[in-house]
Amino acid sequence: MSTSTGNDSDNASKEVQKPPIEPIRLPTVEEIRGQDIWNNCAVRSVFSGVMGGGLGLFMGLLLGSLDNPIMQDKMTGKEQFIYTAKQMGRRSWSSAKAFAVMGLVFSAAECVVEKARAKHDTTNTVVAGCATGGIMSAKGGPKAACAGCAGFAAFSVLIEKFLDRHN
Repeated sequence: MSTSTGNDSDNASKEVQKPPIEPIRLPTVEEIRGQDIWNNCAVRSVFSGVMGGGLGLFMGLLLGSLDNPIMQDKMTGKEQFIYTAKQMGRRSWSSAKAFAVMGLVFSAAECVVEKARAKHDTTNTVVAGCATGGIMSAKGGPKAACAGCAGFAAFSVLIEKFLDRHN
């Protein structure tokens, strides 16, 4: 007869399962060089500008294709096609420039502020958003620049919180 009271199973369940120990892998020389290149503000800004331009090009093509000619009922199919193609070209070029400048300015401002403060937090995003909004709307005067600064900074914070990049 077994006189076990179940203490053996209780003791086994009380022990915490320890995860297996894995060795730490040091980065290779190529990984370190790649990280050093990516940490350069100029490289990061140009990359963001190019990616912003690509996004703007796509947005312009999409929105340009939705424009209807004013005299649509009096135009032939060929004239409507030509009009739509020209609209898509104008819209895509305009959007590509705007998004490229926006990406470049935002990324540069955020990178410079982050390096100056030596912190990676939401304050960098607020300052970069304000700078971007102010620069993008500066042609409209000081009031427009202030409104652009506040609006883009608020939008940047909302996107930051939505993406939850900073804890």
